[in-house]
This record gives sequence, C-alpha cells and structure tokens, in this order.
Amino acid sequence: MSNPSESPLTLRSLKHDGAKIVVPANTADLSQSFNGSVCSNKGDEYTISENIIDLLGKDEYEAKSLAEYSNKWDATAALYEEVWRKNAVSFLSGKKFPWEKERMLMEQCLRPRDDEIYLDIGCSTALYSRLLLKQAPKARVVAMDYSLPMLKKAREKCKEEGAHIFLLRGDAHEMPFFRGALDGAVCGGTLNELRDPLKVLFETRRILKDNARFFIMYLLKSDAWYLRLAQSAVKTGGLNFWSIDESKDLFKRSGFKINNIEREGLVCFACLTAA
Repeated sequence: MSNPSESPLTLRSLKHDGAKIVVPANTADLSQSFNGSVCSNKGDEYTISENIIDLLGKDEYEAKSLAEYSNKWDATAALYEEVWRKNAVSFLSGKKFPWEKERMLMEQCLRPRDDEIYLDIGCSTALYSRLLLKQAPKARVVAMDYSLPMLKKAREKCKEEGAHIFLLRGDAHEMPFFRGALDGAVCGGTLNELRDPLKVLFETRRILKDNARFFIMYLLKSDAWYLRLAQSAVKTGGLNFWSIDESKDLFKRSGFKINNIEREGLVCFACLTAA
C-alpha cells in the first residue's frame, strides 16, 4: 500500500521540557520486527517492542473507569473491529449506515495529503489510520493508544494490509508532540471514554497547525427517556454523553471552529478546524 517514510518521527519528551525524542523511520515498517530503545537529548529512555513505541513503560496508564480498564483486555482488542466498530454506527443510529459513508466523511473533512503527518487519537486497532493511508499513501500516520493489546492488534492489521504506521503507546491527556507539529488528527469513538475530554481537546488543538483539520466521531445524549436512563447507568462505568449544543461548546472552548456536524441517531461526525 505505502512505502516506509524516509523521515523519522520527532516526539516531545514528557519528562524534560523542550527535549526531543527522534524515532527511526523504519519503526513504521511493520513488515519487519523492530526492537530497541530511543532516548531524548536529555537522556530519558523508552523501549520499542515489536514496533510499538512505549512512552508509558513502568508509568503504567492507570485506568480509572470500567470503560478504560476494558480496553486493556486482549478479548476487547480481538473483538473490537469486526464485532463492534464496523457495526456500531448502524446499531446506534437505528438504521443501516454503510462503513463507506464514514470513510467518505473523514476524507471530505481531512482531505489528507502525501508527505503530511496525522495522528489517530485513541486509535484502538488503527482503523482510521489505515483508512488515512489508503487516501494518502505517502503520508506519515501515528496511531496512539494507551492499551497495549489494542496496539498489538493494530500492528497485526497494519501488517496484513502493508500499512506503514508509527504505533505509539501514550496518554492523550498529555500528548508527546510539540506545538503545531501535526497536519491533522482523527478520533473515532474515543471522546466519550475519556476521563477529561476537554483537556484532550485542548491538547489536540495545541499540537495541530493553524487551520489543520480534526475529524471526530462521538455519541450524543439520547432524546428518549429510556435510553437516557441507560446512559446514566453506564456513566458510572466512565462514559460521557453530550447534547449537540454541549458538544459544540466543548469544541469551541478548546479552540476549534466547527465546519460541519452530521448526525445519525445517537452518532455524530464533526469536522473541525484548528482556529
């Protein structure tokens, strides 16, 4: 599908202000196993195991909700894409919603280009990452998640498709990128699971270039009383839901201009620009 990028990936050290971590370009070539470590220019060291760049390491991401904790299970990673993700929009919207339409909405919003760099936030099995590369085969794509099982499954799927992607284990609440480093970002269904969605949105705005695009899929509060009761129950498991107006307020407060929001039942697709 795509060729390995000739450019390394530059990350921001979270331990030393201003320090850089340079990840070799061939880490993204998932046809070959890459193991080793990388250091910042201040000396903090991070392992790379089977191409997965681990910025968390012993500072394990502490799951604070059932939603976060379940994403660390091997079974969740195994079932996520085929059983849940590709059918979720149809299930939640109450009508058939072709996967191709979601792909088209992302492409129309982001307009990905070769030689640009994109981040898939809370990537799970890197579904959006692989779609980005089909649209722009020479782009550089970083798929980031805190869940090691999800990243391992992402590696499997990317390898099967010949997709060259940087796999990064990190925390979206504190992004390992410098200000204005990225040309675009995507986020498929993760916003509802975040412990502090506003902070993640602020972080996303910080790392995007001015006028960069951000495509995000998220779930709304239901208008039906019985579904509201169900959503109230699962909120204790760590899921958040918003009305259209509440979600617009989140986006505007974090520095984004809203280009378009398309709604399908409880599912929203937002196309945002870094203002």
